[in-house]
Amino acid sequence: MKCPFCSQLETKVVDKRETEEELVTRRRRECLKCEKRFTTYERVEMSNIIIIKKDGKREQFDRDKLKRGLFKSCEKREVTNDQIENVVTEIEAELRTKEKTEIPSKDIGELVMKKLKKLDKVAYIRFASVYREFEDIESFEKELSNLLRKKKRR
Repeated sequence: MKCPFCSQLETKVVDKRETEEELVTRRRRECLKCEKRFTTYERVEMSNIIIIKKDGKREQFDRDKLKRGLFKSCEKREVTNDQIENVVTEIEAELRTKEKTEIPSKDIGELVMKKLKKLDKVAYIRFASVYREFEDIESFEKELSNLLRKKKRR
């Protein structure tokens, strides 16, 4: 594995962990030259998932794009990189269990909303405001009051 800091090819694995679902192996590595540490993830590559966008266009599923969206929603929140990585892995695993390889973007958006609601309510509202395309403050207030109502029932 090439060091992202100094491009040295010699690294050693200092820690290895499987994710909860054992779909991904996380490895902490240390460069033998510069001694900096970095993380790599190993996952099985499976058949391509095609996302059908709202406008009908099709594009390949991109877990990095999904991760960037989650990072943006979780910005300045107490959500760790590992938590975001786990959410992305869970969503990808759910998509891969479906019989179809072409999945509407709406389905992915709903999965993200479900996961964010459990992870962080503020990140959920941020994502919902973009995903549901809130046009005005009333739409935002409605989603927020639904969230608060469900929280009180618990």
